[in-house]
This record gives sequence, C-alpha cells and structure tokens, in this order.
Amino acid sequence: MTRQRTALACRTRPRRATAGRHGGVVRLRLGARVRVAVAEQRLLAHLPPAPSDLATVGDLPAGPRAERLAARALLRLLLAAELGRTAGAMPIAAHDGGQPYLPEWPEVGVSLSHDAGTVAAALGRGVPVGVDVQVPVPAPPALLRRCCAPAVRAALDRLPEPARDREFAWIWTVQEACVKATGAGLAGRPWAIPVPAGRRTGRWADLRWVSLRGHTRVPASVAYGVGTR
Repeated sequence: MTRQRTALACRTRPRRATAGRHGGVVRLRLGARVRVAVAEQRLLAHLPPAPSDLATVGDLPAGPRAERLAARALLRLLLAAELGRTAGAMPIAAHDGGQPYLPEWPEVGVSLSHDAGTVAAALGRGVPVGVDVQVPVPAPPALLRRCCAPAVRAALDRLPEPARDREFAWIWTVQEACVKATGAGLAGRPWAIPVPAGRRTGRWADLRWVSLRGHTRVPASVAYGVGTR
C-alpha cells in the first residue's frame, strides 16, 4: 500500500516545465498528458491578441476584456510549447456553456481561468481537463457552510481570517476545476464536491485533482480525467 501511495504521489506531483523565453510564466507538468500554466496578466500584455480571440470579447469593459485575452494568450503559449507553433495559432472555440475547445484538435482538452489579474490555462492530451484560479477574498459563513463539510469548516474556523480565506480559495479552485473538467460548470454543483482542507491532491468521480500549492502565489488547481498516467 505504501508503494502504491508513493507511485500515485509521483504521478500527480507537479513538475516545473522549462520556462521558455516568456519569463514569469509558471508552467507545470502533471503526468504524461496534462500541462498547466499560471501567470500574472500584466506579463502577457505585450502579446498581440489573435484576431479570432478579439472576436470573442465583443463589447466587454476594458478590465474583463484584457483578462480574457490574457488567458487565451497564455493558452496559446502553452499549446505552442507543448504541441508546436501551429497549435498555438489554431482557433479556440467555446461550447454554449462557455467551455473552450479546439475544433481542429478535438482530442486535446483545454481550460481557461482568470481572476483579478491572474490567468491560468491547461491542456490535456486525450483527457478532459479543468483549471481554476482564485484570488482570496473574505468568505462569509454562509458560503463556507454551502461549500465545506462540517469537519472542513471546523478546520477553517481555527485559522486566522486571512489564512482561512486563502485556504477556502484553494478549496474553491478544486471544486471549480472539477466541474470545468466535466463540462458541467456551475450546473455541476461545485459546492457539493468534498475537498479536505490543506490537501494537495485527491479524487472525485472520474477525475484526479491537484492544487498547485508551492508553485503559484495565487491559489490555483487543475482537475483531469483519470485516464492520465
């Protein structure tokens, strides 16, 4: 059993990929098929947006517009680094629920997230993937009751308020990443997904999730199909 747990930890432990020439972008490997990248939005501001990406932002206000374009730019960097330059230029479409996909490469799952100046992107070769990033904000008691089991709430209540809010952000990114990977979004009731406090990895349904603790300044997590080895 100990050997099995050790092997599982090795497969799910994030490993830093080569940073490449775009400094400041955290790019990590999860097993053989999953890649994730997290960056501050400002670090991507110099990249010209793809014309097809500009068409997706429409009349959004400047702030959300810049965040969404930065997330797509990060995904394009990740695609180019992992699958080749042409992959970084391919169209990125979205299902009716907002989940992104690659029409020309349907076997590659992709996911995007952005919040308050931080963006994240993930890809899964042959497996569904979801990523979420969340800047910590005060978590009201009603939200904690909705999203956390009693034992988790008790653990959070023992923390100072800033630490509690940060830990809850880690929990929420796992919940959000899981429903993004299934394609259900909020209809998948992310608040009902059990996530222990302080955990780095876990399983839910047919997914494995990993919190990028120790790798990213802002809480971020990724979930992907258990077909990844």
